[in-house]
Amino acid sequence: MVVSREKTPTAQETFLQMAQAAGLRGRLLITIGLLILIRFGIFIPIPGIDRAKFVAAISNSPVLGFLDIFTGGGISTLGIFALGILPFINASIIMQLLTAAIPSLEDLQKNEGEAGRRKISQITRYVAAGWSVIQSTAITVGLLREYALGDPFWFVPETVLALTAGSMFVMWVSELITERGIGNGASLLIFVNIVASLPRTLGQTIDYAQTGGRQAVAQVVILLLVFLVMIVGIVFVQEGTRRIPIISARRQVGRKLYRERTSYLPLRLNQGGVMPIIFASAVLILPQSLAGFFGSEGAVSQVLVQVANALRPGTWVYVGVYSLLILFFSYFYASLIVNPEDVSKNLKKMGSSIPGIRPGEKTKQYLEGVLNRLTFLGAVFLSFVATVPTLVEGATGVTTFRGLGATSLLILVGVAIDTAKQIQTYVISQRYEGMIKQ
Repeated sequence: MVVSREKTPTAQETFLQMAQAAGLRGRLLITIGLLILIRFGIFIPIPGIDRAKFVAAISNSPVLGFLDIFTGGGISTLGIFALGILPFINASIIMQLLTAAIPSLEDLQKNEGEAGRRKISQITRYVAAGWSVIQSTAITVGLLREYALGDPFWFVPETVLALTAGSMFVMWVSELITERGIGNGASLLIFVNIVASLPRTLGQTIDYAQTGGRQAVAQVVILLLVFLVMIVGIVFVQEGTRRIPIISARRQVGRKLYRERTSYLPLRLNQGGVMPIIFASAVLILPQSLAGFFGSEGAVSQVLVQVANALRPGTWVYVGVYSLLILFFSYFYASLIVNPEDVSKNLKKMGSSIPGIRPGEKTKQYLEGVLNRLTFLGAVFLSFVATVPTLVEGATGVTTFRGLGATSLLILVGVAIDTAKQIQTYVISQRYEGMIKQ
């Protein structure tokens, strides 16, 4: 993690490399092609459903509207990719919690290297497949069965099979983008799904402003200004880092004496990036999915329905639970990304130290304190950014952005920044390859 100061690629150099460098250009084309393929798949319909009645039934459901944003309209269009990447995200949450709780999985992740990470990825795929079956069964039995046009006996297994197969294909494409394309595949798929819903949302907002008079125009302007301020704040948080100075001791290799070298250890204000937001949003959707799986009758189903109603976007319960989940996943992700004990050991092996801090246990304690404070500040700001626009929507009465609120805004900005940084990393690598060839 110790880095030295390097010049950031300019926009002109970045676009030039994107057009000329074969490796970067190929990755970009693969990413764009696969994202377009997934968008086409959303509009391949599931047969045997009365779509007109279904769309009319879900149009007033805020929870399904929120879920529809994450699937890029897959729920409302009833495509084979209706589940999208959500089962894989839920499986990732389950596996990361199990990895922290089960020593054998933790050993696989930390000590087995690439082979261990591949094994955990394989287990995550199996969990995602099982969760796809559960979620598709819940949607089919609790939401779609009453709109079936054909034989209801065969409708359930056929629809579950179609939704599960579509979800597994989307998961495979997301991993293909991560491996051979640019950026994180799962995050990019959610990014594209949110962008796909923007034209409809903006059109509804313009219609509301035109038909509502001056008051409606003022309400829309206030909400857009809040969104603009939030975007600026998100950029600052995503880019914010605490640079801890590192001094490398003098050392002699052969006859050559290397002087003391000063660098820094960058700790991000928001270590988890956009993933705490995505995971928190996925957890909030779970009660609605489980309620459909247990059916419309029974004590468990009634409790889940009440929980889902309490967690509707815009309610105070939703705001509180959402903030706590963001705080939890921010700390959880920070503990996975940065291990103060490993960092202190690596610094000691390299003969490096933090000025004024003794190597070993003292360095570990210092890094833990700094990391905890940074994570808390980042999580509080993320919670603030995630909840304020929702409260402003309720105060202004503009409901056209319902579902496309702060959560989507955070994901859009966070994924855009992370993807841009990865592109810059490839540009810098191309720069060094050019220097070596010369």
